[in-house]
Amino acid sequence: MTIRLYDTSARQIRDFTPLVPGCVSIYLCGATVQAAPHIGHIRSGLNFDIMRRWFEYRGYDVTFIRNVTDIDDKIIQKSAEQNRPWWSIGYANERAFNEGYDALGCLPPSYEPRATGHITEMVEMMRGLIERGHAYEADGNVYFDVRSFPGYLQLSNQELDDLRQPSGEGETGKRDQRDFAMWKATKPGEPSWETPWGRGRPGWHLECSAMAHKYLGAAFDVHGGGLDLIFPHHENEIAQAKAFGDEFARYWVHNAWVTMSGEKMSKSLGNSVLVSEMVKHWKPIVLRYYLGTPHYRSMIEYSEEALREAESAFARIAGFMQRVCEKTGGPVDAADEVPLAFAEAMDDDLGVPQALAVIHTTVRQGNSALAADDKETAVARLAEVRAMLGVLGLDPFDPHWAGDADGGEDLHGAVDTLVRLVLQQREAARARKDWATADAIRDQLQQSGLVIEDGPDGPRWTLGPR
Repeated sequence: MTIRLYDTSARQIRDFTPLVPGCVSIYLCGATVQAAPHIGHIRSGLNFDIMRRWFEYRGYDVTFIRNVTDIDDKIIQKSAEQNRPWWSIGYANERAFNEGYDALGCLPPSYEPRATGHITEMVEMMRGLIERGHAYEADGNVYFDVRSFPGYLQLSNQELDDLRQPSGEGETGKRDQRDFAMWKATKPGEPSWETPWGRGRPGWHLECSAMAHKYLGAAFDVHGGGLDLIFPHHENEIAQAKAFGDEFARYWVHNAWVTMSGEKMSKSLGNSVLVSEMVKHWKPIVLRYYLGTPHYRSMIEYSEEALREAESAFARIAGFMQRVCEKTGGPVDAADEVPLAFAEAMDDDLGVPQALAVIHTTVRQGNSALAADDKETAVARLAEVRAMLGVLGLDPFDPHWAGDADGGEDLHGAVDTLVRLVLQQREAARARKDWATADAIRDQLQQSGLVIEDGPDGPRWTLGPR
């Protein structure tokens, strides 16, 4: 058994060999909390949640760090626009992100450090870089000298002479315009912290280098994030950390975006779809299926039609699971191991689409067993389906999703009573061979969003796709 991952720095899929046998250390660039999350933000957390779950299934002890950037230019700008303290904006949106992660079934990280809680570590890193000749102070700012680090831009595969480094307001005193800010001198009204070079606040890139070092040490296994972070953020992280003396990340894994009309989902484009609104209209487990089942390196083009297709596909899986449980009269435990084909797909760069195909094949086999009244085979297939869905965080019988599949037990009970009364009327019509009335009742129920299936044990209902 060998897990293989696409390493951005190598530009190829590599066999995964952990730094410490039996252990995996992952650092994921988390939320910048200037606003509430849209589904594009949550996709990254969800993709790496699946990675973490697969490593754990394979027997690894996983340390998973997902940071919070709670101070940056955008947060300060929002603070001025809304006349609210910067920390108030950051904390409110941090809670919104965590609510979004939880709604979609992401496991909590091992640690979730905030940037503002690690100023001491940032100052220590800057001091070390200045002493080694890789950084310098100018006008209260501290800059990284990109020409001092020969490996700069290897991750993004750019040429230094062609580089256009993003710069912010007040970044004066640079020796080279391609140098980037690790520390920004204070400006009136902005939050600031005391350092040997004057009061100021951290630059975006320094935060992650310092926090990864604190929680995972000088070397760790996987650094993750969205494709948009390769440059400048991850490139600058590497420069700081390695110039400081760290080996830093051994594998770089990047997830693709959620797009709308071909463009990256972004608040600046006005095309974001907030998680808090989406979960009002779609079951969270369906959103997880929609965002988590495409390959993590594939773009997802957002559309309601695609969401409806995901809803229908997941309903077929959940419907099979429910039918088997009704047949057995009770729950069926997950199998101890997933099928070999599923494991091979997941080992191959987290091939969730191929793994999902195994799930649907297993469901079809289970449905055939149900049709043949082969209870033993149906139960075996359900046990396998539960094991596979558990790895993906999509098992509707998991306690996390309790109440989600049918809108809550209380509501389900009330609807079930009403629907059964109507179905009794339909059965009475069929008994007297009044097929027109029976069909009309069925059609009305379907128009209400219910699917009626006639079986040997009588009719049963489920919620249909939207």
